[in-house]
Amino acid sequence: MHAPDVLQTITREVCQAWLAPRPQDSHKGVFGSVGIIGGVAGMLGAALLAGRAALWLGAGRVYVGLLDERLAVDLVQPELMLPPPEAVLSLSAPACLVVGPGLGRSERAVRLLYEAMQVPVSLLIDADGLNLLAATPALQTALRERGQPSLLTPHPGEAGRLLGLATRAIQADRVGSIRALVERYGCTVVLKGAGSLISSPGGRTWRNSTGNPGMAAPGMGDVLAGMIAALAAQGLPLEQAAVLGVYLHGAAADAAVAAGAGPVGLTAGEVVRYARHLLNTWVYGGTTLEDTSAV
Repeated sequence: MHAPDVLQTITREVCQAWLAPRPQDSHKGVFGSVGIIGGVAGMLGAALLAGRAALWLGAGRVYVGLLDERLAVDLVQPELMLPPPEAVLSLSAPACLVVGPGLGRSERAVRLLYEAMQVPVSLLIDADGLNLLAATPALQTALRERGQPSLLTPHPGEAGRLLGLATRAIQADRVGSIRALVERYGCTVVLKGAGSLISSPGGRTWRNSTGNPGMAAPGMGDVLAGMIAALAAQGLPLEQAAVLGVYLHGAAADAAVAAGAGPVGLTAGEVVRYARHLLNTWVYGGTTLEDTSAV
């Protein structure tokens, strides 16, 4: 294993080595479950984007527990199941829980995040989940005491709140910041932004080279969370799922721009469609990165 101070650039070859074709006798239970908890009133889109991304990246079952429970079905993606958030906490392995997209900061949100930390599956904390974590010492203690893989996916502003620093301080020393986050919270961290970084306790720090300015758009982080969760639910260790998810997310945005879908006006929902295309190409061969006419 590389020393923690060595930056490892993510490459397609590294990511492809972790992928394999699906067995011919597959069924959906083989590919794990993803549970998303979030979506308060006015923020349902964040949770739905994460759920749709998990579905498009191959999770066997996807449950989206919306805190605003007035929505009975996702008419765009009816394959998603929409149980109450508390029911999502009953997921059993293989599975990955995502807590945070559109979660809000209510007492119920705090309780759901705390209870998610007790579930014996991989856990990804994003968006409002990170803000609650930064503001609640009891949640920080529960996270450090978890016996299961955990992942934080902050952008620089959220990273600043987690460390009690200004955003400009995070950006001035991104490598030092991600190492500080890993040490303080005892889990894997993705520090998002241009040249996203991924680091784990005692492990290497990865640097991403894919992506473009079109990704500065609403919902990109929600889609990334769903993508990583799907990869983890299908059996990748959480660190590998994060590395592959970040690289694939950026590569999909690059493919979208190459096809004329950006960078101006590129949307998060479009990116995940290109991500599915690329993932299948990397596993099974076929059309090249540049040939996106089928997307």
